[in-house]
Amino acid sequence: MAREDFFCRLSTLSKQLGIDLQEVQLQQFYSYYTLLVEKNKVMNLTAITEEDDVIVKHFIDSLAMAKLNVSRETFSNWIEGKRCMDVGTGAGFPGLAIKIAFPGISLSLSDSLQKRIHFLEEVVQKLELKGVDFHHGRAEDLGKNPELREQYDLVFSRAVANLSTLSEYDLPFVKKGGYFLAMKSMDISEEMEKGKKAIYLLGGKLEEILEYRLPETDIGRSLLLIQKIENTAKKYPRKAGIPSKEPLG
Repeated sequence: MAREDFFCRLSTLSKQLGIDLQEVQLQQFYSYYTLLVEKNKVMNLTAITEEDDVIVKHFIDSLAMAKLNVSRETFSNWIEGKRCMDVGTGAGFPGLAIKIAFPGISLSLSDSLQKRIHFLEEVVQKLELKGVDFHHGRAEDLGKNPELREQYDLVFSRAVANLSTLSEYDLPFVKKGGYFLAMKSMDISEEMEKGKKAIYLLGGKLEEILEYRLPETDIGRSLLLIQKIENTAKKYPRKAGIPSKEPLG
């Protein structure tokens, strides 16, 4: 796929999400893609490397959170100027894709592997993105850091754990009145039942579940928007490893 074809494909699909990417943003996504594929040859960043697959299953999948209305506002209006965090970001999804599309946010990227953090730093430098910081560590440890705990308007993760575990990773970072967004595959009814207690214990309240398919595909997804209505009890998150072995609820 030539650069112009990449631009056209990404632009067409993003418009179906209500996002009108400018030329500079399309170029940033293209540079991100080329760097991802290049670095993936020497380190394990993603199993998805085909150009159209990266566009659809990484970039568009990340940007699909724009389908949400938050506090009765369109997502693009609401997120402007917000402080956001991507917990367990991996190769930068969804966080860096959201930052490219909505450059007015400030963004924290966290991951437990230092080599991924180094890759993300390189991407941010190459794309000349401002207002991005990095945190190396496990979510359970970072969630105890007073500089990060309950400091964010929006915290999100893309399918890194079951909902109960993910809530314990993410909700401690969300400030009261802010939101935790879990990006999941389509069938989450069983997870949702098990996750309700965890969300409650951590100070959250389920606001909305949005089910949809990625544009021009049959790939189903669910977005769970959870509002932080109470501060998280100091005992959460529990020690590293426990949330995944013994999920709340």
